[in-house]
Amino acid sequence: MGEEVADQEFSRADRTRHREKVRRCLDVLARMLRESRFDTDNPMTGMEIEFNLVDDDGNPALKSAEALEAIADPNFQTELAQFNLEINMLPRPLQPRGVAGFEDDLRTSLNNAEVKANQVDAHMVMIGILPTLGEGDLSPSRISPNPRYKLLSDQILAARGEDLVIDIGGVERLRTTSESIMPEAACTSTQLHVQVGPDTFAAYWNASQAISGIQLALGANSPYLLGKQLWQETRIPLFEQATDTRSEELKEQGVRPRVWFGERWINSIFDLFEENVRYFPALLPITDDEDPLEVLESGGTPSLSELKLHNGTVYRWNRPVYDVVDGVPHLRVENRVLAAGPTVVDTMANAAFYFGLTRYLAEDDRPLWSRMSFSAAEENFHVAAQHGIEARVYWPGIGEVAASELVLRRLLPAAAEGLARWGVDGDAAGRLLDIIEGRCVQQTNGASWYVASVQAAEAAGADRVTALRQVLGRYRELMHANEPVHTWPVGAGA
Repeated sequence: MGEEVADQEFSRADRTRHREKVRRCLDVLARMLRESRFDTDNPMTGMEIEFNLVDDDGNPALKSAEALEAIADPNFQTELAQFNLEINMLPRPLQPRGVAGFEDDLRTSLNNAEVKANQVDAHMVMIGILPTLGEGDLSPSRISPNPRYKLLSDQILAARGEDLVIDIGGVERLRTTSESIMPEAACTSTQLHVQVGPDTFAAYWNASQAISGIQLALGANSPYLLGKQLWQETRIPLFEQATDTRSEELKEQGVRPRVWFGERWINSIFDLFEENVRYFPALLPITDDEDPLEVLESGGTPSLSELKLHNGTVYRWNRPVYDVVDGVPHLRVENRVLAAGPTVVDTMANAAFYFGLTRYLAEDDRPLWSRMSFSAAEENFHVAAQHGIEARVYWPGIGEVAASELVLRRLLPAAAEGLARWGVDGDAAGRLLDIIEGRCVQQTNGASWYVASVQAAEAAGADRVTALRQVLGRYRELMHANEPVHTWPVGAGA
């Protein structure tokens, strides 16, 4: 969401001043892009993962503050709900063993956090949507005490002018309303960052958009919400609806949603920031005293804090990022498509596939997006979210094809080549991409395993609530065993 903010109210003058400042920041960004004032040496990659906290029975544990205090690691921080936490992994270059370094550090951090969270009667779970959530868990009283979350919720509801409506039709149907953005807290994700230069940003962003549907097909892990079996990756429609500032009338008028796949391929990162400013009013019109042009002309690096904060409240599935580290600015693509989990090794397989495939596609002499309509990429995205590993997608030169077949035939070799170009160790890359291959061959990912296990529990006589809880207990055990999900035995018991 950007910088920390304090709880406050905003006047009309605040909004006018903020709009002017954001546009000034945008002008300065344009000049910086023209002058290539960015760090492009030794590009870094990064990762953020969100977790759920549960008690011994698998119910949400409202323990984020206590767990953070016990974990005592600055890489962990709060998220929207009192049953959420997030870890930010230290950025690193991929070569030669950056992927393995991420895996080792994440596994160590998760093990340590689990031990510490146990001291406050909580357990860590990596899953896109916690299947044992109830309606009461998504009430405003469950929002984290950090003022920024309540402020953002209030601003979204004020902009909308009415309660949020969650209406998702999948295998079953869910319709409910909310007086806050707390349904968003049900969505926990893995976010992958890749640092790029101004000249290559568009290619990496376009590549990320083009493969988003494939990522969802491979990594779907959110089949249940409030007891209903919905989409394989229910996070997608839930997040789209849980932060929607539009009334029904504005939707009919074609006003763009704040959770947005986008509407076109781009030529520059500037296209995305300019769209954000042109299409979306500020939710948090907070203005500081920095004059970005004055800072730039004096030889400094402007923070562009208003532009960054505004960008953090436009929820693109692949988000542009401007940031400053040690006084040097850089640009990143933030890939926000994937659910959390199921295991550390599955998470790293997803990351390796993404980093490798985007590198390969971004450097292709005949870009994929020159042969594929943007609407086809968006349709793939939602079809894969709905059907997961069984999705059929469109691909240039092939037409409609099973996503798993496309990955096996074309995309895995491309991802392997891309990882080699990053300088990733061949054995490490092969081990992780073999996991992707195994999912495709077995037609199993987190979502399909969970559905099959719940159905097995129900066939054995359990009701839905009991089945969801039993399977979550088994999921948590297997998560810590860290064997890839496609190797897990189906069922709620050992």
